Amino acid sequence: MLSVVAWVEVDVVVRSVVDGLVMVRSDPYPSDLSDAEWALVEPLLPPVSKDGRKEAHPRREIVNPILYVTHAGCSWRSLPRDFPPWETVYGFFARWHDKGVIARVHDALRDTSRELEGRDRQPTAGVIDPQSVKGAQTVDAATRGYDAGKKVNGRKRFLITDTLGLLLSVLVLPASVQDRDGGRRIMVDHYFDHWQCRHLFADGGFAGRFVDWAGEVMKTSVDIVRKNPGQRGFEALPKRWVVERTFSWITAHRRLARDYERKPATSETFIRLAMIRTMVRRLPRQLAHSGQTTPSTTEGSRNKI
Repeated sequence: MLSVVAWVEVDVVVRSVVDGLVMVRSDPYPSDLSDAEWALVEPLLPPVSKDGRKEAHPRREIVNPILYVTHAGCSWRSLPRDFPPWETVYGFFARWHDKGVIARVHDALRDTSRELEGRDRQPTAGVIDPQSVKGAQTVDAATRGYDAGKKVNGRKRFLITDTLGLLLSVLVLPASVQDRDGGRRIMVDHYFDHWQCRHLFADGGFAGRFVDWAGEVMKTSVDIVRKNPGQRGFEALPKRWVVERTFSWITAHRRLARDYERKPATSETFIRLAMIRTMVRRLPRQLAHSGQTTPSTTEGSRNKI
């Protein structure tokens, strides 16, 4: 009798997968969005299309496995069976990546976070820094390089954050690219996306011609924050430490512990997903602290930095 019951339970599970249904999870994964977090993300997604076939799965059951891949670092084909089929999840990920949906969701959450901290949506100062990470075998030779200084074969992530550590701009290049050269490329995009941000803090790797170029061409002043003379071991440097914390937020997601993506643009999207997950964890607490239930634009003067 017990064997029959066990067989029936397995049969139900198999039929649910074949029919394209999602098995109910009594215990959510750590990467799943709570109700409060989903309430922040859902309005930012594009509306469900009224043309063609109706979507078979709720949007929440699409976003959760995308965040699962980002957090757990597994391949798309290794998604647990209680999520929708991996082809469906990856299809949404690729579509939202190509149409810039993930970038827009990230930017909207960042703006909300800044407002709740009493800042303007457009920052006036930021921090720039690179990070070299090893590349997996899936990273082809054309998009990877060797960083002789860090002794890393892979890619280099260039980030510009605000003074809260929230991501403003990201660019992924081969690790062989010099800091000054990569800094120029990311600053061009940053110049048009964040037109009020005209002051950056950077480390000694950007000293020299880059500072002159940024001032003359990008109309942006760069303040080089150097280590204290005689410093031994780690020491948090003024202003610059916030971008190091951002790197730690990102690499806490196993998909970004090294670079697994064939295309650098996909790596940039996963970095934004890691920041989305980081921000939605904080926003409900920020809203509760401010006495709000939903994000709203506050009026009046704010500290822009």
